[in-house]
Amino acid sequence: MWFMSKISDRLRQIEENIAAACARAGRDTSEVKVVVVTKTAPLASVKEVVELGYIELGENRVQRLKQVAQDIAEFLGEGNSKEKSSVGVKWHMIGHLQRNKVKQVLRITSIIHSVDTLRLAEEINTTSSKLGIRPDILLQVNCSGEPQKYGVPVGAATHLAEQFAGMENLRLTGLMTMAPLTRDKDVVRACFLRAKELFEEIKLEGLAGAQFTQLSMGMSQDYEIAVEEGATILRIGSAIFAG
Repeated sequence: MWFMSKISDRLRQIEENIAAACARAGRDTSEVKVVVVTKTAPLASVKEVVELGYIELGENRVQRLKQVAQDIAEFLGEGNSKEKSSVGVKWHMIGHLQRNKVKQVLRITSIIHSVDTLRLAEEINTTSSKLGIRPDILLQVNCSGEPQKYGVPVGAATHLAEQFAGMENLRLTGLMTMAPLTRDKDVVRACFLRAKELFEEIKLEGLAGAQFTQLSMGMSQDYEIAVEEGATILRIGSAIFAG
């Protein structure tokens, strides 16, 4: 129970930090969603966050996604608890995705954050057509310019967004980016600011339609800055589970 209370305490602190960041930026907390990243968490801990009401969960790797999604589905089907069985977990694929694993991911996830090539988007579009679905995707942009990071270069993002938006069997609903791992808050803020500017440019030009509303940026070490710069989705894992 000690470990469970620690997770609850951390989530409460994160919510307070988000509320404070929203207040500083003149935003409403309803504009910001927390996706709990489960990639290193024990299953018992994942079950607890779901019981605490956090039903937006994210995974980086396809194999782990499949396993944890199955485990949580079985967990939610246990017993006679109406509250437990009525919870609908929404899975987010937030890591790099290979084209040969698209079908597996589409069977589980609500949204794919990490679409950064035309070929990947085309594979999602084709597979979605065969499955009779129309998933949400985010265009991953490398706003930090780091060569080791995935993501389309900033200069190519608008054109790629326009191509994605023209595909009938997917919905481009926003952008995703990752800031550099640095203690320099100015560097982090500049990355998020560029993503926000790019998001507004694409929105203003009407390239992706009314559903283009999401900006996924900010993780455990920098989510407060992300909120201040306009993030609508935060991907938080270690700040919840580390201990």
